[in-house]
Amino acid sequence: MSKVLKVICMLIVSLAVAVAVFAYRNLHYDYMNENFMNKTGEKLGFTEKQVILDDGSVLNYGEGPSNGPPLLLLHGQQAAWQDYAKVLPGLSKEFHIFAVDYYGHGKSSKDTAKYKAKIIGRDLIWFMNHVIKKPSYVSGHSSGALLAAWLAANNAEHVAGLVLEDGPFFSTEQGRAENTFAYKGFVNMHNFLNQKEIGNYTHYSLLYDPMIEIFNKHGGDIWEKAIKGPALRYMKKHPGEIPRLWFYPPELGVNAIFELTRNVQDGTGSYDLYFGESFFDFSWFEGFNQEETLKNIKAPSLVMQVNPSKETAPDYYDENGMLLSAMGREDAERVCRLIPNSRYMTGFDSMHDIHADCPKQFVNAVLNFKKQVETGTFVSDT
Repeated sequence: MSKVLKVICMLIVSLAVAVAVFAYRNLHYDYMNENFMNKTGEKLGFTEKQVILDDGSVLNYGEGPSNGPPLLLLHGQQAAWQDYAKVLPGLSKEFHIFAVDYYGHGKSSKDTAKYKAKIIGRDLIWFMNHVIKKPSYVSGHSSGALLAAWLAANNAEHVAGLVLEDGPFFSTEQGRAENTFAYKGFVNMHNFLNQKEIGNYTHYSLLYDPMIEIFNKHGGDIWEKAIKGPALRYMKKHPGEIPRLWFYPPELGVNAIFELTRNVQDGTGSYDLYFGESFFDFSWFEGFNQEETLKNIKAPSLVMQVNPSKETAPDYYDENGMLLSAMGREDAERVCRLIPNSRYMTGFDSMHDIHADCPKQFVNAVLNFKKQVETGTFVSDT
């Protein structure tokens, strides 16, 4: 065999190995942090537990070692407590972590009667009083931020500090929500629950997900050719499985979009689509006045917001005035004006999930906030 042929063969083998490694990572990546306990959690001293309330409701949670004051973590919608996996190692060095699956998520109860902010908040107060038993820092992401704010306003003596991570304040109110990208997702859930043609929500989402419009804005039929087609072919070969496309690395987030469609209704996951329905019909917000809630928060508060998207929403809105982010800059400013002792923080290059996309920034921000609260050096913007 000539030297040239040997070199060509070596290059082909090297390329094949590189593609195989690339594909293996993309297919086996832990998109939903399901392996956190097996790989990292137990080594850090985390345990997963459940507590049963007087009415039989179950709250599932992850608890870390007692390395400081309690920190209650409230995930965003369609996630579970393991969503915080990337920041738990750093945060647990200085906090005693309690990360809770609130109702409709993870291993906690699935009861549509419980899918209201005030009811979830009431039971989280019970959790703080009966499980944590000490004043706590509270950090909530997205709808978890709404719950965190409710807790800070209604259980003030037990909240030492508050972190609101890209919460959808005011943009979730009826009359305003309908012109947000997030609400389109709830419309999709509602429509799926009220049709009988397609039994799998992932399949349904591939046909009607609001992400289609955003993808296709960047050229041609991207969704149809590069996402929907390959994903449906995967599902045909692997019935009942969530698609995993080998050519999309985790950094692009395509396989993560599929993972977020997991749900109780078709048996693919633990998220109850009827929780999303409660945001569609606004029943989740019954008796929850966001402005009055924010006014009643006494704890030092850090209000985090993602950077606007340079590509799709330079001011958080698209060209048609639809809000693509959780909240606009004016919403964040209003939140800070209403909370008497708050500070605004941005600079996070994330679509929404700051703690997952910018874990080092998030950990540093929360630990610095804790230090400032404890030393009395926290300075409010208001």
